[in-house]
Amino acid sequence: MSDTSQHEREGLRINSDLAQRIQEELGQNVYLCYQCVKCTSGCPFGKYFDWQPNQIMRAVQLGQEDIALEAQTPWLCASCQTCTTRCPQDLDIAAIMDFLTREALDRGIDPPVQEVDNMNKAFLREVRLWGRSYELGLIAELKLRNIRTHPITEDLDMGIKMILKNKFPFFPTFTRPPRNVKPIPGASKAIAYYPGCSLHATSPEFNTSTLAVAKALDLELIEPEGWLCCGSSSAHRADPETAMRLPMENLSLFEQSGFSEVTMPCAACFNRHKAAQYEMRHNEDHKSAIDEIIGYTYQDSVKVNSLGETIIEHVGPEEVSTRVKQSLQGLRVVCYYGCLLTRPPHITEAAHPENPTELDDLIAALGAEVLDWSYKTTCCGAAHSLTRPDIVLDLSSTLIKEARLAGAEAIVVSCPLCHTNLDARQFQMGLEEEMPVLYFTQLMALALGLSQRDAALKKNLVDPRPLLKEKGILA
Repeated sequence: MSDTSQHEREGLRINSDLAQRIQEELGQNVYLCYQCVKCTSGCPFGKYFDWQPNQIMRAVQLGQEDIALEAQTPWLCASCQTCTTRCPQDLDIAAIMDFLTREALDRGIDPPVQEVDNMNKAFLREVRLWGRSYELGLIAELKLRNIRTHPITEDLDMGIKMILKNKFPFFPTFTRPPRNVKPIPGASKAIAYYPGCSLHATSPEFNTSTLAVAKALDLELIEPEGWLCCGSSSAHRADPETAMRLPMENLSLFEQSGFSEVTMPCAACFNRHKAAQYEMRHNEDHKSAIDEIIGYTYQDSVKVNSLGETIIEHVGPEEVSTRVKQSLQGLRVVCYYGCLLTRPPHITEAAHPENPTELDDLIAALGAEVLDWSYKTTCCGAAHSLTRPDIVLDLSSTLIKEARLAGAEAIVVSCPLCHTNLDARQFQMGLEEEMPVLYFTQLMALALGLSQRDAALKKNLVDPRPLLKEKGILA
């Protein structure tokens, strides 16, 4: 055989090194992928990618590392879990995308979407410094790091509006888990309340209305001191150990405090804690390592619920309907769940991850007309709110337009990240008509006869009060 033909034969060999690395770190066998293209056909970010998700998977299978590690696609992946949920081979494609970004950095490959790498580093630095996210510090660092590619005045208009609504604390909150956790009196009969960073910063209306509704429904919520940020998208993309440690610090705090249940209004916080809990249950090595790091052997005695789940399990739509004092009759809405409340179902334990109905049932119990639509769990682009606002505006404006086409007069949400994109950015979308975007707890507060102050309606950037007055819900 000639040297030339031998070289050509070697050029056709499949290099499995990258696939083996993925198998070792994630336990994911990329060779199970048979190119059904479900990951690509369902991806809301597909039109922004240079290579489609199924093409990245094929590149990994063939050992085409230049494509897999230098593509923009893994960096632009929003971790919305659509691909992971729909993969017929149960491959965690979103986790594989995260792995590829870390592997590229480890090999010294410059990120093709530098803003995302800057975001991950800045976010995790803020969490290391303060224990929680500090939005103004994060934004300031990103402005300086991205000054060559993004005008420093980008989103200044939205920032001013949010500052005027007192949605940006000027000073960070410093927190660390207590060294010696003592049981909280009454914890065994109460529910731990984990508001997450957003509800104490950019989403105060969610926090205020949640606490008011819980009190009206006789749900005792107790917020323990010393909880940490969940790590959000940046941790699981850039630092898997931190992505497990932060939620487990919190769950250990709740467990030692005497709680058997914690409720989490923020969908991202809920998803990150459920994911960490799932990993602890299914990977003994990871559990042992995290237990050693946090200095506590977690007993897995705390149930993690979203706020909607808590209300449904402890009260239920039928009981809620009996407590309605101001019906929402005449108000037409659609419920928007976002990506992370239900996906992936093996982690969230959602019965119907593609067509959830829990919020629909709660809002219908208040008297509103809840319309069906096909965008309940379609990504709004929240992961790129501070890195690629152009993508966020495109995706979020589509949601508002589709809600209007479905006949809705307002959108009901349960995620602070979704609310920021749909409400705070709406004035940037060039829409013919604004659409109010309300947390489900804001509508519950009104229906239960609580005050406008309890519903915190003044905090919304798109003022919902004219619509609510038109419908006779507000005087």
